[in-house]
Amino acid sequence: MIRYRKAGLDDYERVYQLICELECKELPAEKFYAIYQEQINDSRYYCLICEQEGRVIGVLNLRFENQLHHAERIAEIMEFVVDPACRGQGVGKGMLEESCRVARRFGCAQIEAASNQLRTDTHRFYLREGMHNFHYKFSMPLTGENPSENIIGR
Repeated sequence: MIRYRKAGLDDYERVYQLICELECKELPAEKFYAIYQEQINDSRYYCLICEQEGRVIGVLNLRFENQLHHAERIAEIMEFVVDPACRGQGVGKGMLEESCRVARRFGCAQIEAASNQLRTDTHRFYLREGMHNFHYKFSMPLTGENPSENIIGR
């Protein structure tokens, strides 16, 4: 049976594992935990967990923000990952639907997601679920590095 709930601090380890899976690399655990702890206690974030038989199989992290260019509150999907063993079974679809319900409860007029250009399966998923690709997202590192190629897991 599938169950959705808000993540808590005790979910840290599994959320960390799944987001490392998403990023194809091991993230610095101490920094991750500090950010996770901060977000769990911040009303502008809602980390949605999907459980099956008591095991966390998906994470969808939302951020709520009042945006001037919309003159509305918007929900943005910051991270979204389903355990690879559970993909293709409707878990992601259910999580997206639940995240839309959560966003509405928090007064959001729209839900958005940015996705790396290399994640073509993710793009197909979002389009299939009724989202539109109306924007480009640009980024630039502020750490001195400026790689010219797009590589997941860097």
